[in-house]
Amino acid sequence: MRHLALFFIPQAISTLFSKTLVRLTLAAILGGVIGLERELKRRPAGLRTNMFICFGAAMFTILSMELAQGNEATRIASQIIPGIGFIGAGSILREKGGVTGLTTAATIFVVAAIGMAAGGGLYLLAIFATLLLFVALELLGWVERRFNLKPIMMNYTIVSEKSPDVIVSEINKALENEDKELSGMRLSKINGKEKIIFSVAATRSEHKELMDCLRQSDELRNVETEPGLELD
Repeated sequence: MRHLALFFIPQAISTLFSKTLVRLTLAAILGGVIGLERELKRRPAGLRTNMFICFGAAMFTILSMELAQGNEATRIASQIIPGIGFIGAGSILREKGGVTGLTTAATIFVVAAIGMAAGGGLYLLAIFATLLLFVALELLGWVERRFNLKPIMMNYTIVSEKSPDVIVSEINKALENEDKELSGMRLSKINGKEKIIFSVAATRSEHKELMDCLRQSDELRNVETEPGLELD
């Protein structure tokens, strides 16, 4: 019996180790797929962040199953949710022009759930959730751009010989007419002239309407724009 036990113990350890490696590797790959999509779109939570979150969630799930007994097995895994919520909240920024980072926070939350599914051995569920999340990010993003639904941050530049007070007054008047708010403004001098750069968050069609409104003023006819990042 003793020799029989010595034979099965290493085999059981090897099986457990192999199963753990498969789950952790799958979690890292699935998190990397979503992270790569986010990285290519230059989002705050990119490849490494999503991969680590998915891998960590899977590892905590495995640890909770191996270290705890009975009903206690879910206690460690349950703490993943508030932890991920803390990380997601850190990616949300409130600016004057709106809120950014909501999609990033939601993606982090779902990636953690995918990691828990992979760590729990629910391979098909983890893979299906990853594919669905990837398609949603790509397809819905295309729909938002196609139908002009996604706001972008546009930087407006004005160079004028007029005083800053006059220029700012005209800018505020145009923004008020278009019901838009400034997200930031910088004043400087270039070749003795006043240079003002300000940012506004709006859709592309709204930016076009704002540009037309700005150019109706003689002081703002030379306004130029530089597109910024799409708001997440």
